[in-house]
Amino acid sequence: MENQFKQYALRPELIDALNANQFVQPTPIQEQVIPKALRGKSIIGQSQTGSGKTLAFLLPILSKIDLQEDTLQAVITAPSRELATQIYQTAKLFQGSLPGLRIGRFVGGTDRQKQEKKLEGKPVQLAIGTPGRILDLIKAEALTGYTVQTFVVDEADMTLDMGFLDTVDKIASTFPAELQMEVFSATIPQSLQPFLKKYMSNPLVIELKPQSVIADTVDNWLIAKKGGNTNELIYKLLTVGHPYLALIFANTKTSVDKIHDYLKSQGLKVAKIHGGIEPRERRRIMKKVAAQEYQFVVATDLAARGIDIKGVSHVINAEIPTDNEFFIHRVGRTGRNGMSGTAITLYAPGEENKIAELESMGIHFKPKTIKGGEIVDTHDRNRRANREKKADKLSQTMYGMLKKEQKKHMPGYKKKVKKAIAKEEWFNRRVEKRAELRARKRKNKSKGLNKA
Repeated sequence: MENQFKQYALRPELIDALNANQFVQPTPIQEQVIPKALRGKSIIGQSQTGSGKTLAFLLPILSKIDLQEDTLQAVITAPSRELATQIYQTAKLFQGSLPGLRIGRFVGGTDRQKQEKKLEGKPVQLAIGTPGRILDLIKAEALTGYTVQTFVVDEADMTLDMGFLDTVDKIASTFPAELQMEVFSATIPQSLQPFLKKYMSNPLVIELKPQSVIADTVDNWLIAKKGGNTNELIYKLLTVGHPYLALIFANTKTSVDKIHDYLKSQGLKVAKIHGGIEPRERRRIMKKVAAQEYQFVVATDLAARGIDIKGVSHVINAEIPTDNEFFIHRVGRTGRNGMSGTAITLYAPGEENKIAELESMGIHFKPKTIKGGEIVDTHDRNRRANREKKADKLSQTMYGMLKKEQKKHMPGYKKKVKKAIAKEEWFNRRVEKRAELRARKRKNKSKGLNKA
């Protein structure tokens, strides 16, 4: 198959590198972004994780960089070390095809002075890193902001959530006014708008909504906690369901710690990932997960979004996320690349409205419960409400009769009730028709008086 990236005015060397890495068919976000970015257009791109946006902004940057110039020409920021590293590793795939290309990764937790010294002798043309470290290097004049032509802010919603938007703002203020800025995000919250308006004049907005909220390969289950112990329920699900690799989400570091400690006390090999864990320790944990030394990982949303965990067979939402978009990110961790997966959401009494909000987004749940050591189908949580709605249609007299006959267990009580209901409905229809007839007569009478 001929490489479809050839339709764009990319460097021939990049096409060769794309072929070598088996990138032959552009994704929808790449189809829309690449030609516009090559022409220098500023872009706001909204698409889900895994849509291919990294190549969408990287390929035009790599194609336009002047390899003869020893100046910083493009900067890409990501809100976490892991995300920045993923972008850097993708960019490195093309470095061998472009002799003279210098790419730098600048993230927190690394030796800044060492980086500054290295940049003195050999400036980079593309800088990829976390906002804090990029700003530090610009302030130290190790990176030259005034030479930058393209600035990419990846995962802008996460940047905002983690409190880094002010840092990104300071970085952007050091760049020339004639700047091509590209902002990519799974969601574009209202609180991001002032920043976008400040630096982007008439940008191209590309919004790609997923065809389905949850992949068809994912079984999406809903289980009621019923006031029971959440940790015990999670333990049962892990031991009954026999997952290959389970990712358990909680909303806070405290919740993650509690779940982790309980599962560990039950003899399970379980890891935890949250913002309170040092980057070096996090990397060590991830290596062990990749080596299948851990079968279960408990994590917070923001920590997990920057980490690519392959082979997740089960996702368990120990708590419903505070942001509905996080639910999609969580569930999207399983059922990838055509593989099947299972997502399980636990909800407590009083959280039905949160479930209803998710359902209004087009998310469908299968109600489940644990019975006899197995996960089985159960009744829909709305069955009582539906039954009450049906009962409301009956008059209080009929409803009272129904309850009375049921209590007495008289033979043929169902037929008697049906007959009584039919009779009442017939009577009500006659009353309504009489009322309509009287209203019509009054109307005709008033018309006659008006004519007179």
